[in-house]
Amino acid sequence: MDEDRPSLKMRGEHCLTVFVSYEFKERLTRLANRHDRTVADMVRTLLRVGIPVLEGLTEAEEEMLKEYVAFFRKFRKMRHLKEL
Repeated sequence: MDEDRPSLKMRGEHCLTVFVSYEFKERLTRLANRHDRTVADMVRTLLRVGIPVLEGLTEAEEEMLKEYVAFFRKFRKMRHLKEL
């Protein structure tokens, strides 16, 4: 029943506080200045671009792990058959 109702948006609930290194913040600041944007705009853009990339990487890792496990099981089964 709660899923049917739209969630109430509370003030500040959409905000994030992220601690980064001084070097990383300096890189963001230089990039923002070079493109005449704010650091917050640069962070939002990085998140918009980076999240799909990260999702793709994690999906690829999961697929590789599944294939590795399947290969290892097949290899172990073949080795076991050779011993018989």
